[in-house]
Amino acid sequence: MNGPKEESPRTQLERANEARANFKNIYIYVVLVLIVAIFSVVKLGQVEFFGRGHFLSPDSLINLLRSAVPILTLSGAFTLLMISGYIDLSVGSAMSLSAVVFSWLILNGVSFLPAIMITLVMGIGLGFLNGFLVMKLRITPVIATLVTLNLFKGIALLIVPDGFSAIKSTAAKTMPAWINDYARKDVFLGLPIAFYIALVVIALLIVVQRRTLIGKYAAAIGGNRTAAELSGINAVKMVWLLYIIVGFFAALAGMARASYMSLGDPLSGDGMELDCIIAVLLGGTAFSGGEGSVAKTIVGALIIVCLTTGLMTVIPAFWQVMAKGSVLIAAVVLNHLLVREKVKA
Repeated sequence: MNGPKEESPRTQLERANEARANFKNIYIYVVLVLIVAIFSVVKLGQVEFFGRGHFLSPDSLINLLRSAVPILTLSGAFTLLMISGYIDLSVGSAMSLSAVVFSWLILNGVSFLPAIMITLVMGIGLGFLNGFLVMKLRITPVIATLVTLNLFKGIALLIVPDGFSAIKSTAAKTMPAWINDYARKDVFLGLPIAFYIALVVIALLIVVQRRTLIGKYAAAIGGNRTAAELSGINAVKMVWLLYIIVGFFAALAGMARASYMSLGDPLSGDGMELDCIIAVLLGGTAFSGGEGSVAKTIVGALIIVCLTTGLMTVIPAFWQVMAKGSVLIAAVVLNHLLVREKVKA
């Protein structure tokens, strides 16, 4: 009788490569489950955010998802921009400025829908400015968006009256009670309309990435801009459009934050650019562009939210910053290993 056939080295290598590919597809979901499991066995009763003191209690989950609305709204568009090989470090300041402008409009008697429209148009303008600096003036994206980061933050601080830390109710002007409705009022399963708009945004951007020319062109430009332009893609217009899209969703995220807090804080978006970068890298998007996944970025965003809300009950605030920095280092290293593996293959 013939014994069992031994697999050739080539077959073994193919199996190993397939196993690595499968791991790359699921690792981020495993990380999310592990983080939720760890915080679920840690005592979290010290902070009112967690309701009954358990990470998976209904009250805790509702509060977590409400607080996640800004990054869920913004990170998908940020992914498309990074897939194209570009970056926007001003998203946090754009979000803060949008929160301040939206709150100022509401506080001064502008009704809800006009205030939304004005803020969104402003967000489009902020993205247009970033696209102009990067694509027309050809300033390095990191430098250009660092400049606008400080510009947008400075404008937000100028809008806030002297002696105040934010646009909020005063003795002379009172913020209407319904300002919280958009990001806090329960419309279904304890979650507000802002959360369901974020879900629609996510679904839309997943379709855009996978099924439309915008997603395909972004990947082509990030993979090889010269080759993309030779094939007829207008890289300048496409990346400029992506900057505008990011600005639009930064404004939408800023309004959600303002509604959630019932005030316009010029520092409310601080660190959002870091959170977006971590989420995108955890989701497997190459920092150099060319590939990525909006869906996996959303999972990465949920990881960031779980870490942020969980760590605030376990360690002091200054350690939380270090912990988030450690996560960024891990995300960069993991991203580098995945990209290097792809290049070797």
